[in-house]
Amino acid sequence: MYDFCEKAQRKRWNIIMWIADGWTDYEVIDCSGGEKLERWGKYILVRPDPQVIWDTDKKAPQWKKMNGHYHRSSRGGGEWEFFDLPEQWTIQYPLCQGKNTLTFNLKPFSFKHTGLFPEQAANWDWFGEKIRNAGRPIKVLNLFAYTGGATLAAAASGAAVTHVDASKGMVGWAKENARSSGLGDAPIRWIVDDCVKFVEREIRRGNQYDGIIMDPPSYGRGPKGEIWKIEEAIHPLIRLCAKLLSDDPLFFLVNSYTTGLAPAVLTYMIATELKPFHGTVDSQEVGLPVTASGLVLPCGASGRWARE
Repeated sequence: MYDFCEKAQRKRWNIIMWIADGWTDYEVIDCSGGEKLERWGKYILVRPDPQVIWDTDKKAPQWKKMNGHYHRSSRGGGEWEFFDLPEQWTIQYPLCQGKNTLTFNLKPFSFKHTGLFPEQAANWDWFGEKIRNAGRPIKVLNLFAYTGGATLAAAASGAAVTHVDASKGMVGWAKENARSSGLGDAPIRWIVDDCVKFVEREIRRGNQYDGIIMDPPSYGRGPKGEIWKIEEAIHPLIRLCAKLLSDDPLFFLVNSYTTGLAPAVLTYMIATELKPFHGTVDSQEVGLPVTASGLVLPCGASGRWARE
């Protein structure tokens, strides 16, 4: 958790974005020279970050005491170098200021990933409060659901969740996180499927949802070689998903890690397709506090629609 002085300093610098500042088990200690220095529980990792184009002095002592370092290759990809790091460990997040505790199993794997995007906690708290305060049963669809951060946040807040990801391994990991979070018996439907095809089938089946979350990749390939490019596919998917909303939807959330999809672009697409539902749209960058500077590391953008 970050203290009042750090938050006041960010306000003085007029930093306007959604900031995931509720963590105690995770921290961006510093960032410089294309890398970020992070604390995941008691372990220190150094990973590349394309947003870190500045080159400032690396004064934090943890730069020399890391447990894992992901080295990016000039040929693409890269590899991990480990220093006394377990194969797996856990961290926790106090959802909605501690109303529930989510537990995540971390395992460093290909292309610098650990199995969690901690900046998304800013969104978990947002829709978690909406679900808690809805006063009615809420059904949520989570697309490109990865290891289940948003799924667990919605389920812990009281929603029935459909979790969809094309990777069987990621869905298995999400189930493991659910069990670790005490949500093994929560009303979660686990689906291994292509997200677009699943949405199309749900439309034909007449199923509806009160909340929809999507966290699509910038680029990807389907099981039959289909190419996904977010710039070409995201608007048609938002249009499709609008057909799955109930008559009284609660929220709609789109995340993007693609530089070209600025917050205003997300707002335009969401406002266009959800106009019949009479809600409000707000889109901003999402970020993580940086302890060393008191500033914020940008980590993509989110577009949020909510019922008026």
